[in-house]
Amino acid sequence: MMKALIVSKTESSLRAVASLLSKEGYEAECTIEVEHARFRLTQEDYDLIVINTPLNGESGVEFSLYCAEQTKACVILIVKEERAIEIFNVVDRHGVLVISRPINKHLFHHYLIFTRSFKERMLSVHRENEKLRTQLEESAIINRAKLLLIQCLSMTEQQAHRYIEKQAMNMRTSKLNIAKQVIRTYEN
Repeated sequence: MMKALIVSKTESSLRAVASLLSKEGYEAECTIEVEHARFRLTQEDYDLIVINTPLNGESGVEFSLYCAEQTKACVILIVKEERAIEIFNVVDRHGVLVISRPINKHLFHHYLIFTRSFKERMLSVHRENEKLRTQLEESAIINRAKLLLIQCLSMTEQQAHRYIEKQAMNMRTSKLNIAKQVIRTYEN
């Protein structure tokens, strides 16, 4: 089940949004306190954060930007119709979706479908970035090991590369593990 955090000024609006989300398959946690919501974001990962403005003590725009920056959740900001364009211009480049009140249930359903698709795409890009980051880190370690072999054993770059590959095959381990052993052996 998908998890949502709903932040709103009143209990009645929390219930209304929670009801809409429940019909869409979300398990919703509700709060009227922004500080409690910030705390919950440190404790839990949410798929969706819905902020019904204004909030107690702030407009909700700042909190939506915080959520967009600090979490992987999709963020929906519900605003008065007359302020929708103005707020959209502030939060759009941060990936916050703006919905104006009154909420059209049919459109809300489509917004949620869009946010799920967007989240999957975003997570796919995030996974790919992590994979590339890991490859770069491993490559840096292997290159450091090659440099040590070149400096300490007067190997050429090709010889150092072949040495690491051959050791990995002979020992049935990864080139990364061999590189780490080389570094432990030759680095002071």
